[in-house]
Amino acid sequence: MDFDAIRQWALDFIEAHKAWTPLIAGVLAFCESVAFLSFLVPATVILLALGPMIAAADVPFWPVVLCAALGAALGDWISYEFGHYFKDDAKRMWPMRRYPTAVARAEAFCGRWGAGAVALGRFFGPIRAVIPLVAGFFGVRRLPFQAANVASALAWAFILIAPGAGLMSWYRG
Repeated sequence: MDFDAIRQWALDFIEAHKAWTPLIAGVLAFCESVAFLSFLVPATVILLALGPMIAAADVPFWPVVLCAALGAALGDWISYEFGHYFKDDAKRMWPMRRYPTAVARAEAFCGRWGAGAVALGRFFGPIRAVIPLVAGFFGVRRLPFQAANVASALAWAFILIAPGAGLMSWYRG
């Protein structure tokens, strides 16, 4: 199966199931944002590809972006609460225990930027799902965490999906 066949299959699926596209985007963003699931689901690439596909299939743009943002924010919130609940024990769990240097760097990042680390970390793939977990066990307060979480989730979802959707709309127009 070549890339063109995969692209066509995905486009056909989205066209046949337009109503499910926002939910699918939300689930993908959620998986990308939960600390342990993000290692298993390569959702960023799929979300990038979703932009031109929703434009080609005439799926409404904003519901997809908002559901992706909601999924990302919920995933980060769960990671934060996990870290907040388990504190230092979270560092001894898989996959954190395999990367003590990365955890130490994430802690230093949170120490320097606080809740801002959540907003900045959302845009850097390797640390995207780990920063909320670290923010939880590091003790970043909930309200600043949630403000950074929701704002960055909205920006992240838009930045991932809009370019492809806009370029496809321009190309077709």
